Amino acid sequence: MIESLTVAGLLAIKDYVATHVLTCLIPAFLLAGAMVAFINQEAILNYLGEKANKAKSFSMASVASFFVAACSCTVIPVAAGLYFSGAAIGVAFIVLWVSPSANILSLIYTGNILGSEIVIARVVAALFMAFIVGWVMTYVFRNEKREIAESKGGEVREGIIAKRHLILLLLILVSLLSPNYLVQTGSYFYKVLVWGIATVVTAVYAWKALTADEIKRCLRETWWFIKLIFPLLLIGVFLVGVLGKLLPEEWIRQWLGGNGVMASFIATTIGAVSYFATMTEAPFVDTLMKLGMGKGPALALLLTGPGLSLPNWIAIARVFGIKKSFVYVITIEILGTFVGWFFGNFIL
Repeated sequence: MIESLTVAGLLAIKDYVATHVLTCLIPAFLLAGAMVAFINQEAILNYLGEKANKAKSFSMASVASFFVAACSCTVIPVAAGLYFSGAAIGVAFIVLWVSPSANILSLIYTGNILGSEIVIARVVAALFMAFIVGWVMTYVFRNEKREIAESKGGEVREGIIAKRHLILLLLILVSLLSPNYLVQTGSYFYKVLVWGIATVVTAVYAWKALTADEIKRCLRETWWFIKLIFPLLLIGVFLVGVLGKLLPEEWIRQWLGGNGVMASFIATTIGAVSYFATMTEAPFVDTLMKLGMGKGPALALLLTGPGLSLPNWIAIARVFGIKKSFVYVITIEILGTFVGWFFGNFIL
């Protein structure tokens, strides 16, 4: 038994490393490092900081997150980069939630498989949950003192970011998003190929447009995120593989039928623990719905499956602190259960 569980965990790590490190995590870590290194913290504080208008900053974070196709683990360094650049805690956790739970790529794929009704419900529910998460995190940690990464290099910057640095961030973002957006079917090799081309273009631009000190600064910040997050992601993925081996399929079928509170709670819990890469949640939910899963629990799983995961919990606790991770996960668990029950009984 122990041997089979260990093998399941190791196979989960093998699959994760083989299909996520190059095309997802590396550009995500580079993006986070570049954000901390080059974004003007004063400007971030004005637009997305603790003293910024919450309605505006939360709306900006929510809308922008729809365009970032990232899984629950990939988005952590991106949100952390924003946070350590000066963004408010509510803004950072909105990005953590919306990007994996309701990005445009996953919405299009969900529509193709499950229909427009589910897609509209997913968008509305994700936005509702995002604003609640933002307000909860802001309120609970309103008195917490925080440290913002200091600008390195000593230069005085005007505006949010210098043009050459913005171009670099956009190129890194392209290397992060293009494999998923351009290669939605076929061999994983093609994703690697797209990522490789985008990365070479980014590297050439950085070599031409940035100074040696700027490149070192960016890589230093990137390495900090890698050391902080990556080992814990591997531990979390291993545990998910073990849990997947232990969880009986018949039990899932029995308890996820209907639109009751318990069914939505179980669906939310399964989604919050399991790891779903972007777009993999739709076919999984489609299979369960064909086996009798209710629409409410299906929506809850569509949101929390890609939005949360055990590796996500662990990494968030490491980056933002155990208390923030706990409050965030509990908030999503409650909201996911409510959304599944409400939409299942009154909307869908």
